[in-house]
Amino acid sequence: MSDLGRLERIPNIRGIWPDEARDFTPWLAGEANISLLADTLGFGADGLELEAVEANVGPFRADILCRDANSAEGDRVLIENMYGRTDHDHIGKLMTYAAGLKAQSVILICEHLRPEHRAALDWLNEISADDHQFFAVTLELWRIGDSLPAPKFNVVVAPNNWTRAVRASKPAEIGETQEFYLAYWAALAEAIDKADTPLKARKPLPQSWTGYGVGRSNFELNASIYGSGRWPRAELTMYGDSAKFWLAELEQDRGAIEAELGFTLDWESLPSRTATRAFISNFHSDVDDQTQWPTQHQWLIAHLSAMHRVFHDRIRRLPGAPPEATLRTSQEVSRDDRRS
Repeated sequence: MSDLGRLERIPNIRGIWPDEARDFTPWLAGEANISLLADTLGFGADGLELEAVEANVGPFRADILCRDANSAEGDRVLIENMYGRTDHDHIGKLMTYAAGLKAQSVILICEHLRPEHRAALDWLNEISADDHQFFAVTLELWRIGDSLPAPKFNVVVAPNNWTRAVRASKPAEIGETQEFYLAYWAALAEAIDKADTPLKARKPLPQSWTGYGVGRSNFELNASIYGSGRWPRAELTMYGDSAKFWLAELEQDRGAIEAELGFTLDWESLPSRTATRAFISNFHSDVDDQTQWPTQHQWLIAHLSAMHRVFHDRIRRLPGAPPEATLRTSQEVSRDDRRS
């Protein structure tokens, strides 16, 4: 057997990044490095979309502000970095910046997390709503022999239920139709967990659709049940004031897109709405027949995975990201805008 190298930890990260603000923060903001952090935390490699470095919060500046690309509404993600052991000053800044920026996910990166600060972040996760999360990550550097140093992020604080996989929780009072949706999407999520797919399952909700990130905020892959026949549908949905522009840009490449997908799509500009979509429907299925669910879910996974593969890079290359004033959340887009 060939000799194997031995991992060695580099004790002083300042040898690589002498200054946190001037060296480490700009390095972390690089696409490959923010991707490494996102993947480590469970957002997925494309899960964090950089919005700003040194983001203004009144007279202060937060290190890095991102958007959660898994959410159609582009939830804000705050990242605050510090060297050495955590202190009250940085924990206070973390809370101030999170409130000022209305961040829904907060990430603290440090070398050493004090037990009392870990307890504080754990407590915040316990008392916060499901759509707010607090993380703490310790940073290390490692090498093998004379190799280049390699960063390693260790997640030491995360919400107890944190995963992009599903936890089905049934609301206290829902009707029969909502119970059906909840069960259908929970079963789909279990199938996604077992499949080789880029889709990251989300918590199922008692509604007619469920969504998956595709690498950019204001874009979402959706599985839905629609129409009088309650047919399953796989779709790419775009939201906001630039949605029609984006659809037109993509539709110019329609021939190549559909050839790569291996199936054709219906393209809808939805003139009266601030949303557009491209989709394929499965008219040969009955969602009320539970014995067909596995086949339907495999159909949805296959078509949504293909759409992720074909659209992902094209979406990231699209120009004209909506300015802050025109970003719309999925809650701001009415249910009629999202589904018909």
